[in-house]
Amino acid sequence: MDKLSHYRNIIKNILLEYDRLCNTSPDDEVESLLALDDERDQYLWFQLGWQQKHRIKGITVHIRLKNQKIWIEEDWTEEGIATELLAAGVPQSDIVLAFHPPSERPLTEFATA
Repeated sequence: MDKLSHYRNIIKNILLEYDRLCNTSPDDEVESLLALDDERDQYLWFQLGWQQKHRIKGITVHIRLKNQKIWIEEDWTEEGIATELLAAGVPQSDIVLAFHPPSERPLTEFATA
């Protein structure tokens, strides 16, 4: 299995587990949804619905594959998706914390681009 296929599987497994855990106590008004697009290498975990009269729509996690690396565009999880990726064997040099400005990425332990 090539590197990108391996990364796709890791990302999907992590997001499927997050979604499964979220749905163990489902909210009738707010749905937890996944969008897993292998063709465009875009992976989203998001919530959609209503709480009273307020619309809920938000991306909890957005990951994409770009230039042979995993780009974390959005991450509102408690532990951090990067932690999960590291635990799954992805090297720090293949993870970009894209939610940080490019000028700040060299200050992290991860890839800059």
